[in-house]
Amino acid sequence: MFKDRKDAGRKLAAALHKYKNTDALVLAIPRGGVELGCEIALALHCDLSLLICRKLPYPNNPESGFGAMAEDGSLYINRLAASYVPESEIERIIQEQAGEIERRIVILRNGEPLPSLKGRTVILVDDGIAMGSTMHAAVTLCRKQEAARVIVAVPVASRQAIAEFSRLADEIIVLESPLDFHAVAQVYEHWYDVSDAEVLSLIENCKR
Repeated sequence: MFKDRKDAGRKLAAALHKYKNTDALVLAIPRGGVELGCEIALALHCDLSLLICRKLPYPNNPESGFGAMAEDGSLYINRLAASYVPESEIERIIQEQAGEIERRIVILRNGEPLPSLKGRTVILVDDGIAMGSTMHAAVTLCRKQEAARVIVAVPVASRQAIAEFSRLADEIIVLESPLDFHAVAQVYEHWYDVSDAEVLSLIENCKR
């Protein structure tokens, strides 16, 4: 159990100590992964940026989804989950989320491009992995951008996700994997949805 995202970030940073003072790039996935990413980047003395990804939500159940999209257009779609959504709706949802990705790049990253990933060790950080769609799209982007190594680092993940990302990434670091795992929020004492304003404040404080 973690007190909050700051606590989880500090514990993840300890687990990532071998990357301290290296050329590793921490890529935090907004919004939930940003506070963790800041803690890790500060502790490891590594560069930090934001990798914008979006879940592809079901039309009538936005809390759940059938895939995800990364900012370069990389898509991960769970074909079984997507089979319940009409093709025309899938295209509409993809376009809608592409627009939200563009908005977040402008607002959260000041419209700046991602740093070059080519030849670098990239540490992908989020506050947890439930379904895994968003992280799947993020790993795909890193591979396309020719990162030398892709490290997935999260406080909590399902056993299924650990198995999947052990195959997809070069390394996966997970601090907790409860047997009865339903949602990322269950391992945090203090959990809330992070706002754009808080992300900007975290990034500004991280630069100081």
